[in-house]
Amino acid sequence: MQYSYIKRNIYLTKKVKRSRFDDDGIFCSCTPSAGSTSVCGRDCHCGMLLSSCSSGCKCGSSCLNKPFQNRPVKKMKLVQTEKCGSGIVADEDIKHGEFVIEYVGEVIDDRTCEERLWNMKHRGETNFYLCEINRDMVIDATYKGNKSRYINHSCCPNTEMQKWIIDGETRIGIFATRDIQKGEHLTYDYQFVQFGADQDCHCGAAACRRKLGVRPTKPKVSSDAALKLVAYQVYQNGRLQIGGSRVNHRKCLHNCIGEVIRIKSFENERFGVIKRFDEHSRKHSIMFEDGRVEIYDMSKEDWELVR
Repeated sequence: MQYSYIKRNIYLTKKVKRSRFDDDGIFCSCTPSAGSTSVCGRDCHCGMLLSSCSSGCKCGSSCLNKPFQNRPVKKMKLVQTEKCGSGIVADEDIKHGEFVIEYVGEVIDDRTCEERLWNMKHRGETNFYLCEINRDMVIDATYKGNKSRYINHSCCPNTEMQKWIIDGETRIGIFATRDIQKGEHLTYDYQFVQFGADQDCHCGAAACRRKLGVRPTKPKVSSDAALKLVAYQVYQNGRLQIGGSRVNHRKCLHNCIGEVIRIKSFENERFGVIKRFDEHSRKHSIMFEDGRVEIYDMSKEDWELVR
């Protein structure tokens, strides 16, 4: 379907913005490092909360935490695929964590969205370009949008959608979840609610869910299983390896992905699995038994590694 190119969202419903007070309530404490004039890198508190630095920050023009405002859209080109219609391939190398493009379109309410869906169904349309912002606000890139509308689904994608607060406004950015090479197809997981007949998935991923409307299952680590594992290790070895004293941190940074750990804070303890290590921030992503992923600087935590 033909569409009109736009750079920013066009609101056909009332724009909901946070108040200036709420927006400026998110401050960062970043300062330039030696030999660098830039501030607000991966450790910026605002960025960790998926919020662009507000006008209350003293970062100035050297602030790096303004992906939607200051970072150029990555080079990409439209191609035709064998089974998935139009698609987008990267026209330059993209690094893990980098901003790729903003998902833009007409911002409509639920009532308008429902009307458009039924009209499209009656016309026999099978391609939908809808992205929910909140309970009563949807971005529809059917008639107006940018190249992001052509990014195809994959059950094992290389980008993800993130909701950011930019000057009080909720906007959707697409960020790389790993390094992407020039010529590689850009994909993200649609995770959409099926409207009408099921659609087969042709992403080709090893863990393909076969249908586009099928939600991914959340991997979970039960605390009971973790406790049994800990007990087994204690029985076998007579002790656990303590993160602060017996584990070689430099070696563990890269070799401990998938390991079960126990993190102790105050009088509480939690079991989780190390999922990822970020070379830039030097922090680990830990998935806990409820499926949630949290970021930790392991050098500052009291933790135990079960090996």
